[in-house]
Amino acid sequence: MSVSQLIPWTHNRLSHLPREVRDPLLTLHREMNRVFDDIWHQFDLQSMSDSMDTIGNWPHVELNESEKDVVVTAELPGMSDKDVDLVFADQALVIRGERRSERQDTSQQISERYYGRFERRIPLNTEVEPEKAKAEFRNGVLTVTLPKSAQAQKKLLHIPVGRAA
Repeated sequence: MSVSQLIPWTHNRLSHLPREVRDPLLTLHREMNRVFDDIWHQFDLQSMSDSMDTIGNWPHVELNESEKDVVVTAELPGMSDKDVDLVFADQALVIRGERRSERQDTSQQISERYYGRFERRIPLNTEVEPEKAKAEFRNGVLTVTLPKSAQAQKKLLHIPVGRAA
């Protein structure tokens, strides 16, 4: 009879479990694996979210609508107007381009290159006149102004706001 069998709560509690669960070294090994898996999983999620930011949500776009027009602003740092292509199709503004960057550090003998294409489709819920659209690129910010059609401007209805009694 072993000493562990003399302790009633240990014997009754662990006897129905498989040997892998009862062995403290195997339990420690399993827990260490779980800890490392959790750590690596967090790194993978972080790198995945970073890549999703660059792929799915890049470039950052703001949409502002007034009574007369729709203004779309896209942040494209490090790019020029030659790197960007604008298309209006299926009631959506499509911003396409290719982002390139290159960095060389001769003191540390490092060189990095990044090439990537992107496409961002911005659906518009209002009728616009794309043939009268204006686009301007300044300091890494693309601003596209799309005038609303006359029908869309007529659809606006102002509702007066009164005080509650």
